Amino acid sequence: MKITDYLKDRLWFFLIAALSLGLMLLFLFAYRVSGQLIIFMNSIFLLFIIIEETVGFLRKREFYTELKHNLEGLDKKYLIHEMIERPDFYDGQVTYDALCDANKSMCENVAEYKSSSADFRDFIELWVHEVKLPVASLQLMAHNHSDELGEKFNEQLKRIDGYTDQVLYYARSENAEKDYIIKETSLKRAVSNVALKNRESLQLCGACIETEGIDITVLTDGKWLEFILGQFMANSIKYIFADREPVIKISAEELPDRILLHFRDNGIGIPESDLARVFDKSFTGENGRSYAKSTGMGLYIVKSLCDRLGHIVTAASEQGSFTEFTVAFAKNEYYKLDK
Repeated sequence: MKITDYLKDRLWFFLIAALSLGLMLLFLFAYRVSGQLIIFMNSIFLLFIIIEETVGFLRKREFYTELKHNLEGLDKKYLIHEMIERPDFYDGQVTYDALCDANKSMCENVAEYKSSSADFRDFIELWVHEVKLPVASLQLMAHNHSDELGEKFNEQLKRIDGYTDQVLYYARSENAEKDYIIKETSLKRAVSNVALKNRESLQLCGACIETEGIDITVLTDGKWLEFILGQFMANSIKYIFADREPVIKISAEELPDRILLHFRDNGIGIPESDLARVFDKSFTGENGRSYAKSTGMGLYIVKSLCDRLGHIVTAASEQGSFTEFTVAFAKNEYYKLDK
């Protein structure tokens, strides 16, 4: 708090004080009071003003300086009232009480919205589980009548099942810590399960999978890892290059402090201008608009899950040549990787 700002704020007080002093001098002269007494009374009056304003400025400056300093250093600025003490001057007390009331009201609203969000998330999870039953039945019917319905019909059912999984994992990603167990997980088994689940899609597009060094374990949650790999594979199948045989290469690399899982395909690649935003929510990019309908949610959920699991996911690509996703797993479940 600057003294110039304080003086500007007190300008009306100084004007009234000056007017009062002028009227007092006028009456003193009118009653022919001695000059020494006038000087003495004016000195007392001015000394009172100076002392009162100095004390007022120092009291307010301490409070508002502390308020501003703490506010700048807080991430959650609504907690500012907990970082300062209630002042001993009236307008500061009003400000402090207003901050407390505002925080209380905000906390009540946040709690209400959290409860509403939790109810909606529970409903979505229930809905996904319910809708999976008829989808599974349709897949069984399609398998039993594959000659009549054809592979493309079954492929569309697979896509519906994949999208419902995506909804479920997105609903759970906000509270993933309640639904995962970090333990040693076989990369080879996770890759095999994902390949088996996407077998028909891989056969339909003629893609082959090459693996190297994946007979290794990593510290992660197996279910979430399979979902992450499934999203990578779905993108590889979706954005294949029509003029060459689709090849997906999955390899693992062991470093002193981490294990790197590389997932690489030889598809259409990602434009350099889109690469930095592929993990952004709802970002579809040039490929999503030109080659296939995309929600832009798959890689966003992958990034969110990796962050919560303590993994690091990155993307590299060259348009028209390849796309490679890399997931880094820490070797110690108590050690969080730094980029």
